[in-house]
Amino acid sequence: MHAFGCSLCPLAILTVLVTALFLPLPGAAQERVTPKESRGGKPLQELWADIPDEFRHLKFPEWKLPDDLKSWRQRDRKATRDLVLRCLGDLPPRPAKPKVTVIDREDRGDYLLERIEFHNGVDAIVPGMILIPKKRVGPVPAIVGLHGHGGSSETICTDEKNPQCVGPMLARKGFVVAAIDTYFCGARASRSKTKHRGLDEGTLFKLYHLQGRSLWGMMLRDQQILLDYLETRPEVDAKRIGVTGMSMGGTGTWWLAAIDDRVQAAVCVAGFTRYRELFAHGNFRLHGMYYWVPEILRHFDTEAIYSLIAPRPFLALSGDRDGGLPLTGIEVLERKLASVYDLHGAGANFRSIVYANTAHEYLPEMQAEMLGWFVKHLSSKK
Repeated sequence: MHAFGCSLCPLAILTVLVTALFLPLPGAAQERVTPKESRGGKPLQELWADIPDEFRHLKFPEWKLPDDLKSWRQRDRKATRDLVLRCLGDLPPRPAKPKVTVIDREDRGDYLLERIEFHNGVDAIVPGMILIPKKRVGPVPAIVGLHGHGGSSETICTDEKNPQCVGPMLARKGFVVAAIDTYFCGARASRSKTKHRGLDEGTLFKLYHLQGRSLWGMMLRDQQILLDYLETRPEVDAKRIGVTGMSMGGTGTWWLAAIDDRVQAAVCVAGFTRYRELFAHGNFRLHGMYYWVPEILRHFDTEAIYSLIAPRPFLALSGDRDGGLPLTGIEVLERKLASVYDLHGAGANFRSIVYANTAHEYLPEMQAEMLGWFVKHLSSKK
């Protein structure tokens, strides 16, 4: 008799061992899915092939993953976040009480749409939208939707031909949804052209650099003002706020969750990136000026920023042929973040799903996963 409590032949034992090798490891976060339909894309070029010599010799910092939960919680997490915030620049304090004006209200059947605007206390009037479900009992969870490069709050809330338009779907499921136009996008882009003659993305990047700020930091600051406002809305349960977005909005999703603990759940679509692999594949040109934060690579790659989200629920949805987020980098992040979440005893709170033969796309399957993630993690009070 064997320790298993039954008699097993050698072949049976071998079968058990081989099968075990292909079972998911505890805490494994990687999932690979073949979608029903996708545009597809070109395979990535080989690592460091046709890369300028100057970039071949770049030094990428090795950041030590947290391995002691007590030290991480008491000291190292704060030190890491302080470094992240320092790299974002000398950002002006946010207004103590956001002064938000409701410009218009529309009845959209299952929900109300409010068009809002507020001054960010520095240099811009920020337009946006809020969708409020009609059928609700007491305060409900809210989702901040971040649009992609060149999009707007309309992209999230009203342009239902756009795959990024997840606002109505979320509102019909009982979530308050809020979105604003970022710098150089939407209504703010047209205002810049008519009033300031050139406050486009590149000009803003240069201006803030001269002022010791970063464009990305100022964009995140506006989203934090939106969070400040949502906390004042009687329809919103401030303890149940999530954030999601695609592309530039996907990048904003994990940055915002990392620097602001009010974000209780996050879904990043087509924005799950790591700097080293982005450079190694020669795809750094696929991200706009907003993406580049001064001095980050003096300290760490992006796993340090993502680690600040743990143990809060974080879902990444990516295409395997999306050049702006190379699969090789995704694989590194999957391993590292699975370790961080396991350290917290919250392995199930991190998932990364990669869709086969998928480029920079927001698939229906991704929308369904996003919705399910928020229903699971925000819909019921804990």
